[in-house]
Amino acid sequence: MGPLLLEATNLHAAYGRAEVLHGINLKAHKGSVVTVIGPNGAGKSTLLNALMGVLPSQGNIVYAGRGIQLQSLEERVMQGIALVPETRALFGSMPVEDNLLLGAYRQVRLGRKDSSESLESVYTTFPRLKERRSQLAGTLSGGERQMLAVGRALMGKPDLLMLDEPSLGLAPLVVREIFKTIAGLRATGVTILLVEQNARAALEVADHAYVLEMGEIALEGPARELATDPRVIDTYLGAARARPPG
Repeated sequence: MGPLLLEATNLHAAYGRAEVLHGINLKAHKGSVVTVIGPNGAGKSTLLNALMGVLPSQGNIVYAGRGIQLQSLEERVMQGIALVPETRALFGSMPVEDNLLLGAYRQVRLGRKDSSESLESVYTTFPRLKERRSQLAGTLSGGERQMLAVGRALMGKPDLLMLDEPSLGLAPLVVREIFKTIAGLRATGVTILLVEQNARAALEVADHAYVLEMGEIALEGPARELATDPRVIDTYLGAARARPPG
C-alpha cells in the first residue's frame, strides 16, 4: 500500500440548509482505487464535489500532506486533483482533440506547453479517441463520450482522479471496457476515487470500498471483503452473488 494521498475527516456538506454529508471520514492511498457505492440520493456526487471544491464544506481535507480545505477549485486542480463529473461536461461543438487539449490547462500553467506527450498517452489508453480525433464531441456514442471525459482529465496528469458514475447510461459491454481502463490506470500510479451505483463492477476493480447511505458511511473495508458481506450482497449485489460457483 502506498503512502496516504487523501484524507477527509469529519466532512460535512450542504445545499442551503439541507445537510447532505454528515461527518464523512475517508482515505485514499497513492496508487489505489477507492470506491464509494450507495443508492441514489446517498450523497455520493456531493462527496466528490466537496472534495473538489465545487461545493463548500466543513471539516478537514488533507491532500499530499497539505490541508486544502480553504483552497479554491482552481487551486485544487493545480495541486493535481481532477474530477470527471456525471454529466461529462464536454464541448459538443468542438472536435475530440480540442476537448482533450483543454484538459492540459494544468500542464500549461506549470510551464509544460507541449501537450503532444500527454495526447499520445491518452490515445494509447483510448485508441478509439485517436480514430475520432477530428470528430465533433457531440456526435460520439455514450461510451466514447465517457472515454473523452476521462481522457481530458488525464491530460492534466493528475495524481488523484475522481470519477462520478462512469458507467451511467452505458451498455454492459462498454461498461466492462471502461472498468478495464480504470484497472489499467492504477498501474500508472494515479489514485482513483470512484463513485458508482454499479456496485458489482466497482468492487471488482477497487482496493478499498465505502458504502454511503443517507450521507453517512455505513460500511467500509477492503473491496474483496465488502463483496462478500451479507449486507452488501443483499442490498447491492443480489442474492445470486452469495451463491458459491458450482
